Amino acid sequence: MVLYSAGRTSTYPDEAPRKGLQYHYLGGGDEVGNVGLVLEDHEGVRLLLDYGLAPTSPPRYPSEAPLVHDAVITHSHVDHLGMVPWLCAHHRTRLHGTKVTADLSDMMWRDCYKVSSIERYPLAWDKRDIDTALDSWHIHEFGQPWKHHSWTLTLHSAGHIPGAAMLHIQTPTHTVLLTGDFDTRDSPLVAGAQPVKTDILFVEGTYGGRDHPPKQEEIQRFIDAVDRVVRQGGTVLIPAFANGRTQDVVMLLHRHLPHLDVHVDGMGKRVARIHMDHPDMLRDSEEFERAWRWSKRVSSKSDKKKALEADVIVTTSGMLNGGPAHWYLNRLRHDGRNAVFFTGYQAKDTGGRSLLETGRVEIYGNSTEIELPTEQFSFSTHAGHQEILDFAKACEAKHVIVYHTDPNHARPPLVEALELQGHIVHQPKNGESHILE
Repeated sequence: MVLYSAGRTSTYPDEAPRKGLQYHYLGGGDEVGNVGLVLEDHEGVRLLLDYGLAPTSPPRYPSEAPLVHDAVITHSHVDHLGMVPWLCAHHRTRLHGTKVTADLSDMMWRDCYKVSSIERYPLAWDKRDIDTALDSWHIHEFGQPWKHHSWTLTLHSAGHIPGAAMLHIQTPTHTVLLTGDFDTRDSPLVAGAQPVKTDILFVEGTYGGRDHPPKQEEIQRFIDAVDRVVRQGGTVLIPAFANGRTQDVVMLLHRHLPHLDVHVDGMGKRVARIHMDHPDMLRDSEEFERAWRWSKRVSSKSDKKKALEADVIVTTSGMLNGGPAHWYLNRLRHDGRNAVFFTGYQAKDTGGRSLLETGRVEIYGNSTEIELPTEQFSFSTHAGHQEILDFAKACEAKHVIVYHTDPNHARPPLVEALELQGHIVHQPKNGESHILE
């Protein structure tokens, strides 16, 4: 069977493997994001893990999924669920995940559709398919197993963001753990992931070869930098991802600089309301609610003008690719006392990367020079190199499949370190099928 999606092809076998467990990456095998993983055993039991798209410019799409009746969606970031409406419209696939992921999916899909319309890039599904996908959710609690033919499936907290899940599978012959995006370190919003003993571990290697700076030191560096700008009479603009990072940053500011005037704009406001609907998914729901009430939410044009006088503005988009952040930056850029602080990765060909490397950003179609101080801080909620190694060891995994990783830089040092630790390590490529016996 030859599969097509937005110009990408992949060969997926028509028949189940003769023995063992077969895995096949439609996307995300040898790249970051864009995840789609098909698992199948020799009895023909099949499952899809995630089906996203990479929100680059232009976006990258996974290969077309074969017929799958069930898919587990690990969390609500677009690189893991961006293509799910197509899946449900074409295959009537049942979706499995946590309630937070399901509740956030509507917002994420509608935003994905809106961005595709504005930027005029192709999308394989339309607005009507969102309703089909929303009707396809089957909700599962952490630690509560359910049957999928001869397999037993269980979700476990992955850390990362509220509702993010790792999937544990018990087949008649293997135990399998798929991490999705995960982090073993606590964040302000969620507690870190805990290891689960397994034979086979599929682990994301986004930060392979790189260790995060000590968290408390990085937080202190951030707090000191914000305080310094505010003391000199400036405003700090913090472009932040809507789903997870906006809320983490607001909690840190409330915890360490409660005297500041902090305004929040963008889609992160709606995400926060959904997070508060699920206090059991938060590390400290009462602290989060206090921090959120303390901040000022921008909801009108007059609120936007008031925010220009604030100490800190936290707003989307996290990579300066539009959103309210452009509106604020265009007005704050004229006062050198102001500053722009990034708290997340800035991908190639994004406004944030351009600002950091060239001092210019395209705003409303014009390449604009930004003569403001900029700083970048590492608040990632992906496991770093050492966290991945410790997690794999604690899981006692014989086989480790490293995916969701840069094949040239992140993967080689991680593979070497995992092999030295005694694991049999596999390096998947998109479009290739592999069997574990």
